[in-house]
Amino acid sequence: MGVAPSSHRRTFHCASDAVFDSDNVAPDDDSSIFNEKARFKERDDDREPYHPPTPKPPLPTYAPGHDKVPNGAASAYERFLAAFPEYRLTWILDTLRRTDYARLDTAGETYVDYMGGALYPDSLLRVHTEFLSHGVLGNTHSVSNSSKLSLKCADEARAAILSFFNASSDEYSVIFTANATGALKLVGEAYPFTGGGSYVLACDSHNSVHGIRQFAASRGARVSYIPATPTGGFDASVAKNILLRNRPRAKDAAPALFALTGQSNITNAKLPLSMLDYAKSQGYHTLLDAAALAATSSISLDNSSVDAMAVSFYKMFGYPTGVGALVIKKAFLVKLKRPWFAGGTVDVVQVPGTIMTRSAILHEQFEDGTINYLNLPAITHGLRFLSAYLPFLPLRLSCLMHYLVSALSKLRHDTTNGPVVRILSETPTRRLNRVGEQADTGSILSLLFLSPSGEMLPLSFIESAAARASISLRTGCMCNPGGAAALLGLESDMQRLYPGVTLADFTRAVGQELGVVRISLGLASSFQDVWTVIQFAGLLARERTRDILWEAYVETAEQDPAVGVAI
Repeated sequence: MGVAPSSHRRTFHCASDAVFDSDNVAPDDDSSIFNEKARFKERDDDREPYHPPTPKPPLPTYAPGHDKVPNGAASAYERFLAAFPEYRLTWILDTLRRTDYARLDTAGETYVDYMGGALYPDSLLRVHTEFLSHGVLGNTHSVSNSSKLSLKCADEARAAILSFFNASSDEYSVIFTANATGALKLVGEAYPFTGGGSYVLACDSHNSVHGIRQFAASRGARVSYIPATPTGGFDASVAKNILLRNRPRAKDAAPALFALTGQSNITNAKLPLSMLDYAKSQGYHTLLDAAALAATSSISLDNSSVDAMAVSFYKMFGYPTGVGALVIKKAFLVKLKRPWFAGGTVDVVQVPGTIMTRSAILHEQFEDGTINYLNLPAITHGLRFLSAYLPFLPLRLSCLMHYLVSALSKLRHDTTNGPVVRILSETPTRRLNRVGEQADTGSILSLLFLSPSGEMLPLSFIESAAARASISLRTGCMCNPGGAAALLGLESDMQRLYPGVTLADFTRAVGQELGVVRISLGLASSFQDVWTVIQFAGLLARERTRDILWEAYVETAEQDPAVGVAI
């Protein structure tokens, strides 16, 4: 790719009808500002009576045919609807997009990073802000009226969480944490690992699940990995064999913990929760990482083998950040032993001395310090909000994912006819047809963009080009090194790592940037978002527009050396 002089710089806009037409960008022009001032002057001089424009009535809730798509996408949208007529059954999500997520279209931003974090709905912020503006909430560790209100809100949030996941309050409890990572760490540090025990997990797991191995190994327990398939997840028969080999051998044997990632955040693999039933039958305690799964799938803990489940609420409905939960069976909770204590977790502490009595309320023993009481009411409202739309989401995302995979797979370079992308993650095999059905995969697409000769285009270039197109996506290994290694075929390279190795060392050894481009869909995703991503990929298929984007990428790196250019 050649480097163009700075005079050839272009600005690209993905939201306009002339998508990325570098020769059709109007220069800055202040004439409209002066014209506006002139109109106001004429009004002041009574030369021309001012008649305010008649406001357009808002679209009704049910407005088929009024889905907001650019003019250039209208014909593509009609073809999409002809191929996926079931998409119209999710019209309520189009209404949601026009109301609670109108800022996306106003800002011209295409957001396809829902696995990084869901977007908050405007109405949730309004309801929560209204509540805070009229309420007086205090620290829950008191008996004042403000504290009682905070405690009431916390109890309501716990009840809403149990109800959302169909978990009985007689069997399960809720512990508030900072996020899903905090919930997983809580189990890892408090689980009674010991010599002869074991910790079994999948290679295709988040680092927060991998991190529990530190607690297990430090106490003498075995750590056993279930290998990933080339598209992530694992083979069920292989998983069962590993669980069988590492199971507790007798009733009084050292305890064993099995952690299952419900849905991978990079490979898109959705693993059957029935694997938890099998592990339970072999004597394991079970831990479900549902951070990715809970955002687009219904989870029921009724008669479940899940001993503990970790979630982050910002992944589910965007607001608030900084609040997660561990939904845990009370029978399992009593087996966990905290390695320390803190404010809020104890009743009496001898100082100086060694005597300490923990709080009589079980969940309080595991909530260090003061819980995030100002944000807990938003959890209650957020779950109510999500429950209204979640049944429609799998069907909608199924249509969009099938369309996106098909369109990207067909793209070819204009000079060599080589493919523009290489899709690495698991893609949906089953097409949903009805509201309420559950998908066999998530709504993630991990891929690489290729040069005309078939080489991987640098991730930093794709990220730079996408940002110029106002597309929010993510690149890298997504804190899931096992899943990334499986997709990229780097398992053997992973085995050659050594103590103290850095990411820069690993990158040099492999010879390319490590990771993938991840596109993830969610609650507010629409046809327009998917179409814009496809148009963006089309730019990289054409030599002229690709070179222009590359020039801008190189120029940005020259101005900011921290950005760097991968060549």
